[in-house]
Amino acid sequence: MKFIRFAPSGFGVVLAASLAGCGGFSLGSLNPWSGPVERARTLPADATEYACDDAKRLVVRHLAGGNAVMIVFREREFRLDQAPSASGTRYSNGSTILQSQGDQVSLEEEGAVTHSNCRKAAG
Repeated sequence: MKFIRFAPSGFGVVLAASLAGCGGFSLGSLNPWSGPVERARTLPADATEYACDDAKRLVVRHLAGGNAVMIVFREREFRLDQAPSASGTRYSNGSTILQSQGDQVSLEEEGAVTHSNCRKAAG
């Protein structure tokens, strides 16, 4: 077997030292057999997590002044402004509606209820 040498012997040490200084890099992160790492979910301080039907979760951040909320999903966030409501509290952006009635919340997107019977999740 023939080995080809591309650089002086000190290059590998310099490269490894340089990469080790990169944030979040480690030689362990190059292991193709390691599985995904579970990270603890953290909620913003001003957020409330709800447990909904079908084992769904809904995270709602109440913005300062109480006139708007942010809906927080893992892949996206969006703002809903307070809207008139016959009963309870309602937030909307025109295509999405968050309706709160007592301790129950529901989310409707594009006319379809996506999260129903949501109640504050146990801490």
